[in-house]
Amino acid sequence: MRQQKIRAVFMRGGTSKAVVFRQQDLPADRGQWDAIFLAVMGSPDANARQLNGMGGGISSLSKVCVVGPPTHPQADIDFTFAQVQVREARVDYQSNCGNMSSAMGPFAVDESLVEASGDEARVIIHNTNTRKLVYATFPLDDGAAAVDGAFQIPGVAGSGAPVRLEFRDPGGAGSGKLLPTGNALDVLQVPGVGPVEASLVDAANACVFIEAARAGITGTESPTELDGRSELMEMLEAVRCTAGVAMGLGKSAEDVRHGSPSNPKIGLVAAPLDVVDLGGQTISADAGDLTARMISMGNTHRALPLTGALCLGVAARITDTVVNRHTRAARENDAEVRILQPSGVSLVGAQVDRNDSGWHARLASVYRTQRRLFEGHVLVPASC
Repeated sequence: MRQQKIRAVFMRGGTSKAVVFRQQDLPADRGQWDAIFLAVMGSPDANARQLNGMGGGISSLSKVCVVGPPTHPQADIDFTFAQVQVREARVDYQSNCGNMSSAMGPFAVDESLVEASGDEARVIIHNTNTRKLVYATFPLDDGAAAVDGAFQIPGVAGSGAPVRLEFRDPGGAGSGKLLPTGNALDVLQVPGVGPVEASLVDAANACVFIEAARAGITGTESPTELDGRSELMEMLEAVRCTAGVAMGLGKSAEDVRHGSPSNPKIGLVAAPLDVVDLGGQTISADAGDLTARMISMGNTHRALPLTGALCLGVAARITDTVVNRHTRAARENDAEVRILQPSGVSLVGAQVDRNDSGWHARLASVYRTQRRLFEGHVLVPASC
């Protein structure tokens, strides 16, 4: 059977890569999207290699982005994110991808979806998954999104032009509330595990944070080491699913396990510790304010899921969370949170305050780089 061509661009955004489509090039019936996205990525693949598609065998390399006209009055574009499972025939639309968000503004400018001129562009992105606005600001080079620059991010070789992302009012992206249970700290009763202290925070994406020590680790372990400990990963998935129910993201643990594999994400935190990053470099504990590892779609992220990092930054500023408990006191007002992670140190800005109605996250921000890698068409079986 012949294959069909669909216009697409392959892009890196932060520490992720995705196939990016213009909405007009996809079927109007969104019920047809899943089959196309699975074929494009090469899923499902029991070997977790996705050799029959564009995916890279891990969650950060198995992503699809769709950009279309805005449906929000303040936005310049709509951005729909699809997380394609590697081993299963499932596409998850429950959450946003912060890393790929950094590529959406440049994509819109380069595709002439948004007019831009001068030295800098600002694109307001409406993420349809979370119904939140993301403000992307980046330099221009002769009317196109700049690529060359001196800015470096952990986990990506080389340097590039900086993209500043501002997530305005990021609280409640998945559950509707910054603290879905109303508490900065909860004790989850996890079947087969027992009581687990956890902070359930929803900023940019819903996340559950626990102490690394509760999982029997230091928090400095490599992603490969953590992924290879099947009992640990099963325990963390049980915690994630229990937290998802408490956050209102599913009626049961099975609902969360099968219906929302990427939301909430789970993170493990510890005080700043000396660590050897994936490049073999030793990073001193003095370089960070917090040590963290995060799990996404059953894989330990090689850096940090960006929305997870943003949620960590917000949680670090909320008194009594397990994240705040282990975060070094702010060096100055509005100082960025320096997170020690497998690929180095991530910097996250978080503006959080408390009033009579409780905690409020006003802004979470971060810098990323992006690059357009390939443009043309992807091929999928005509039966899709």
